Amino acid sequence: MSNHHGHSHSHTGNKKALLISFLIITGYMIVEAIGGLLTNSLALLSDAGHMLSDSISLGIGLLAFTFGEKVANYSKTYGYKRLEILAAFFNGLALIVIAVFIIYEAIGRFSNPPEIASTGMFVIGIIGLFVNILVAWIMMRQGDTHENLNLHAAFLHVISDMLGSIGAIVAAILIMLFGWGWADPVASLIVAVLVLNSGWRVTMDSLHILMEGTPQNIDIDDIVNTMINIPGVISVHDLHVWSITSGSNALSCHAVVDGDLSITDCQKILRNIEHELAHKGIQHVTVQMENSENPHENSVMCRTQYEVHLHHQH
Repeated sequence: MSNHHGHSHSHTGNKKALLISFLIITGYMIVEAIGGLLTNSLALLSDAGHMLSDSISLGIGLLAFTFGEKVANYSKTYGYKRLEILAAFFNGLALIVIAVFIIYEAIGRFSNPPEIASTGMFVIGIIGLFVNILVAWIMMRQGDTHENLNLHAAFLHVISDMLGSIGAIVAAILIMLFGWGWADPVASLIVAVLVLNSGWRVTMDSLHILMEGTPQNIDIDDIVNTMINIPGVISVHDLHVWSITSGSNALSCHAVVDGDLSITDCQKILRNIEHELAHKGIQHVTVQMENSENPHENSVMCRTQYEVHLHHQH
């Protein structure tokens, strides 16, 4: 029960962090867009466009948290928590697309460098840096930017913007002091590579969860040994471990137990299994008990009927 409460508290913090961040980024984007229109500054308008992509990604993350709170029903028996992972997947892809676009633009600027208003670029970079530092600080303080994949993906968007602002500031200084026009595309390329790396990792992590992959913090051998070491358990097979959403892992398996055990003994074994696995980071446990005198297929991993049929033919 305490584990569920902790998860709920973390969820509320994550949602609050995204909401505040969304309001700040969106507010700054509107101010920047108005400023760009009034001053006829393309640099301001393009940065506002970048902020818009951040605002959309934060909004999607926030919607995923909101829909994730909907209770489970007959149609969605696990609820809507997976939307958080879908949002992380979308944001990861968005980071990759942004990085590729920056690389494309930067390569074009090497061959055809535009006239750069370095002072405006410097001012925009400084303001953008402070806004992103504030948002990143709120996310780190209010939410869980490490374990929750949805918030982590949104956080990486903000960090990529922060890196972009730092790159713009450094490039603007180099242009103002030395007239090095190439500093702008070089800074852009460095940032793009970092953004591409972050986007790729988030996309792969979320795809792993969507593919029902074993959670990265779970050691299958350790789980099997833990269960077998519980008195009364002889073997374990048809084992599945997966993540429902970030920080919420589930397990199902068949456990072969001593044929002489009573129903009460089996209940005790089940409670022991649940207790031990809770310490291993698994919250949802489903175990089918089997009599040692008539167990099913003894493979640790589940096989389809087709595979079992082939196995028997050999």
